Amino acid sequence: MPSTAILREVQELYIVSDHLDSLAEQNPLVSEALIRISESVRNTATLLKILVAMKIGPIPGLDPSDA
Repeated sequence: MPSTAILREVQELYIVSDHLDSLAEQNPLVSEALIRISESVRNTATLLKILVAMKIGPIPGLDPSDA
């Protein structure tokens, strides 16, 4: 189902965002840029989750808060 694949990618984007936040803490010289990129990735993931909810609808048996 396309919505399941999209929500898996959403979850991966949240993970990437978290990794970028961790890298920002470890690399003060580029921390501001990494934080901004992390926020952008997180916002994109959220928009994809909203897109799935609005256009495709909920998936039976899947908790949308886990995506």
